[in-house]
Amino acid sequence: MPIPPQGREPDPPEGAVQPPRGDLTQPGPPTEEAEPGPDAATGTAAPDDEHTIALREAEDRWRRALADLDNLRKRHARELEREAAAERARTAAAFLPVIDNLELALSHAAADPDAIVEGVRAVRDQAVNVLERLGYPRHAEKGVPFDPARHEVVGVVQDPDADPNTVVQVLRPGYGEAERQLRPAAVTVAKRE
Repeated sequence: MPIPPQGREPDPPEGAVQPPRGDLTQPGPPTEEAEPGPDAATGTAAPDDEHTIALREAEDRWRRALADLDNLRKRHARELEREAAAERARTAAAFLPVIDNLELALSHAAADPDAIVEGVRAVRDQAVNVLERLGYPRHAEKGVPFDPARHEVVGVVQDPDADPNTVVQVLRPGYGEAERQLRPAAVTVAKRE
């Protein structure tokens, strides 16, 4: 390794960052002797290099994309809320005739008590029909095999006439199918022997 000459520092390895040398002028506050630069007359700063301009443009595009995404999210939330409100209104409107018929049956109850049973049965059928149109058909079948997706066991009974693990009695009907079910049917099931 060669010995560096006296008064001079050794050269740093290739690619290393070099500290500023003393013979270079250091940036500092402008002195009175300094001549104004080419932009001093217009008062504008020196033009940025192309990398800084590209970075600013990319940052501007990024901010605009974020704002667009936020606006899209807000608009989507408003549309979902509007659709949910419209669906609630359609569902409630479908049940209005059921309520009207119940009120009509109650108003005629004093005139003919036997007719009230028939009227309530008709209103129940109307309500079941509304649920079916909304996509929730009624299921209250007896003698079918027990299906945990459609049935909720509330009792087990010994029934010699029924096959084991079949529905013997429906205590409360279920509405809807397995993937879109309001509630399962409450049933009693025949015990295995």
